[in-house]
Amino acid sequence: MRPITATAKAQRPSQAGKTQTFLAFSLVLMSALVISMLLAFSAHARQMPESFADLVEKLSPAVVNISSVQTVEARSSRSPFPPGSPFEDFFEEFLNRGQPNGSDEPQTRKLQSLGSGFIIDAKGLVVTNNHVIESADEVTVRTVDGEEYEAEVIGRDAEGDLALLRIQSDEDFPFVQWGSSSKARVGDWVLSIGNPFGLGGSVTAGIISAHHRQISGGPFDDFIQTDASINRGNSGGPLFDLDGNVIGINTAIFSPTGGNVGIAFAIPSDQARKVIAQIEEFGYARRGYLGVQIQPVDRMTADALGLDDAKGALVNSVTPDSPAEKAGVEDGDIIIEFNGEKVEDSAALVKVVSSLGVEEKATLTILRGGDRKTLSVVTGERPRPEDSEDPAQPSVTEELGMELSDLNGVLRQQFNVPDDVNGALVLQVAPDLRQRVARGDVIVEVNRKPVETSGDVSAAIADIRAEGRSAALLRLYRNGDFYFIPIPLGGDE
Repeated sequence: MRPITATAKAQRPSQAGKTQTFLAFSLVLMSALVISMLLAFSAHARQMPESFADLVEKLSPAVVNISSVQTVEARSSRSPFPPGSPFEDFFEEFLNRGQPNGSDEPQTRKLQSLGSGFIIDAKGLVVTNNHVIESADEVTVRTVDGEEYEAEVIGRDAEGDLALLRIQSDEDFPFVQWGSSSKARVGDWVLSIGNPFGLGGSVTAGIISAHHRQISGGPFDDFIQTDASINRGNSGGPLFDLDGNVIGINTAIFSPTGGNVGIAFAIPSDQARKVIAQIEEFGYARRGYLGVQIQPVDRMTADALGLDDAKGALVNSVTPDSPAEKAGVEDGDIIIEFNGEKVEDSAALVKVVSSLGVEEKATLTILRGGDRKTLSVVTGERPRPEDSEDPAQPSVTEELGMELSDLNGVLRQQFNVPDDVNGALVLQVAPDLRQRVARGDVIVEVNRKPVETSGDVSAAIADIRAEGRSAALLRLYRNGDFYFIPIPLGGDE
């Protein structure tokens, strides 16, 4: 006879058994969840590949080397003898002996520049930096297979440092696609292919180090920073994501030595793509324009106006008959939004207006006398440097260890110089003077005499040197204030 109770007891699991079964089931379930999460994370995160070889093999045919040649007049040595001296004629005659038949015609020489670029369509459109081909008489594009093509310059944009070329062939060219720089994250892997030091076809890899870098004070500075090894000759070349799309155009490096130190900058593709499309259509970049002179709202200005935040663009003046004047913008208004997008500062306003385009309807939100108003505006076309009555790159003069330029409308807006301030704008400063003078300063007087152009500064310095003085007293305009700064003159010119 079977002991029923015993049998029944054997078939019913104990409490300990239940617990063990539950724990085992829970462990299996948790393990499955963890594995699923890891798989999902692995699918989302881009791991460093074992090799970039397949990607490089695919992309390299569309990356090109660019060489440009510029013919310039060779500088002859200045006579060391005083003007009118009998030795001056002898010196000039000695110099002319090396020229054919003793000709007085100026000698010329050819300057060669090397850079990189990439093809963006099968018909041979090539993107590069403007500074790679600027002022070039000849531009040659060489592909990875060694073929060379004479390039046509379709157009270029000096402010954005971009240029578009065209090469032609009976066969289609390999090309690459634009990617989205805004979707690229800090820490993402990137790949650079280019022509450093003229070597050609060099590949480097790194990560995105930062977004929104401003390095030169230009109105459209908004660079991607990367630690991919980039050197001279990489300019104009592409910065790829791991999908093989162009997310940047390599443009500049930061280096105390001139070589790679792991800090390089690329123009974001979202910005470059719009400019290149406009160059292809119009031959130049058409940018939106309001017609206001603006400055950032600093903390002191905000306190003076009773504002809670030091944000927005303060309108210094409104250009007559401009889109801003037609919209009702007045001096002293603070622009806080453009088309619903918050305006953090004056630089942000320039970028968002420029990127909108020409003859586009938009809204301006302003603060006036503490009241918030919304105005409707139709953008105009931003004046191009080459179209300005005063040239965008006016005769730049080197004086006192500085590069000076005449002021014009574009430079006034770029450096926030009011219309009633006249003088010579400081573009670059020698390292030993940077404690006294800064880029963007305006020299308004030299030794208490007003100056209006870089030529005026040169003439004033020449007079001071002729008087045998060893220093000059400059009066500078800087961010709304004026300063007197003494500057040593150094040796005679």
